[in-house]
Amino acid sequence: MESLSTRVMTSVVGFVLVCVVVYFGWVTFLPFLLVLGFLALREYIRMVDRRDIDVRRIGLYVFGAALLVASYPGWPAPWAGGSWREVVLTAAIGYLLVIEVMSPGERPLERVVYSVFGLLYIPWLLGYFLMLRYTPDEEGGLLFFALPLLATFAADIGGYFFGHFFGKRKLAPEVSPGKTVEGAIGGLLFSFFVVVLVTRLARIWSLPDAFLYAVMVASASQLGDLSESLLKRSLGAKDSGTTLPGHGGILDRLDSLLFAVPITYVFLNLNVF
Repeated sequence: MESLSTRVMTSVVGFVLVCVVVYFGWVTFLPFLLVLGFLALREYIRMVDRRDIDVRRIGLYVFGAALLVASYPGWPAPWAGGSWREVVLTAAIGYLLVIEVMSPGERPLERVVYSVFGLLYIPWLLGYFLMLRYTPDEEGGLLFFALPLLATFAADIGGYFFGHFFGKRKLAPEVSPGKTVEGAIGGLLFSFFVVVLVTRLARIWSLPDAFLYAVMVASASQLGDLSESLLKRSLGAKDSGTTLPGHGGILDRLDSLLFAVPITYVFLNLNVF
């Protein structure tokens, strides 16, 4: 009971905090993402350390922060159709290669690969959170930012109950033994219900659009969960960290959203706007 109450309290505080920082836009949201990115990168670095895998720590923190700052859509584009995110990522890869050429040490390619993966997996994907907040504009972005959060939460709840009562066939037994095919279907159905409810109340999207989005976001959230499970299993970690009381680490809470938010951004730009 004590563990459950700690978990619930952490969830309530986190939900209220996210609502506040998202509502006030980039002024509060960007610093919040910078803190999240730093904590998540720290967890990633500690996990790879357990396997005696070295990464360029300073480079990860500096370019990770730069990627998040570059994700703000209000900056003037470096060229027509271009993004500062591309500039920062290109500079980061160049820096990592140059630093290894100058001082290779042991396993230089491994250091580059794991450093680039850390940048792509955490700050690059987190940058979509800020981009989605302003899609299509500052006001409309509030609704579309809430959609993947609600859909992912619904997929988690539906997956848990369907898996608990009907789960028989394992979805990915080598990666996450608790996941079942029935749970995945239940998550999709409940996510579809929530998406349809929200989009009907907001008077946006047709039923086929809502169904297509529900399939994409539910699949993305489950893939994000399984991907982080694969990462932890590969690195010999039960949880990514202990940052959040009762919940484990930052990455343990962000895993589904790291895929669900970017797929929402892509869906909106390709299908709706």
